Amino acid sequence: MTSLNTLERCALIDFTDLPRVGFRGVDSAAWLFERGYQLPDTPNRALPQADGSLVARLSQTEYLLLGSLADRGERIAAEEVGWQLTDLGNYLLPRQDSHAWLQLSGQHVAEVMAKICGVDLRPQAFPVGHVAQTSVARLNVIVINSSSCDLPRLHILCDRASLEYFHGALLDAMDEFGGQPVALEALEKQLI
Repeated sequence: MTSLNTLERCALIDFTDLPRVGFRGVDSAAWLFERGYQLPDTPNRALPQADGSLVARLSQTEYLLLGSLADRGERIAAEEVGWQLTDLGNYLLPRQDSHAWLQLSGQHVAEVMAKICGVDLRPQAFPVGHVAQTSVARLNVIVINSSSCDLPRLHILCDRASLEYFHGALLDAMDEFGGQPVALEALEKQLI
């Protein structure tokens, strides 16, 4: 079902089982920085972390953390479990149940998205590290360009209750490019 060629051409991977969490508040940046995270300087930007996780800044005071495939998101899951309400302006935003997480990869990423999204997501208009909070296939989503030098890649987070519909819409848009779903487990095996 999966091959390196599929990932490079057009693949859809469901990352929904990996941990993700958000934090919001005037002290969130300081709290995350103290915990060792590198933070984007401006809203609608994302930075990969040394451990493979990703931090996206969604507004002046809101951050979204996506777990790493390398540790199955353990670091991010621990942040959610270990968070405690204090006098600091840093509030937990659980995202595991609210947001599904898909990854679209391959050379046809921009063409696929152009079919279902009004925002120009070509690399020259939407560079690596950029975040768009927009509508895709009539759903509000967060799109993060996390491409590497050898693989175009978008992380897309949507309403979890709409995952089945959204997954189908993406597969339909991918069809003309020979796109296929790829199991997360198959991706893990290829990365080892």
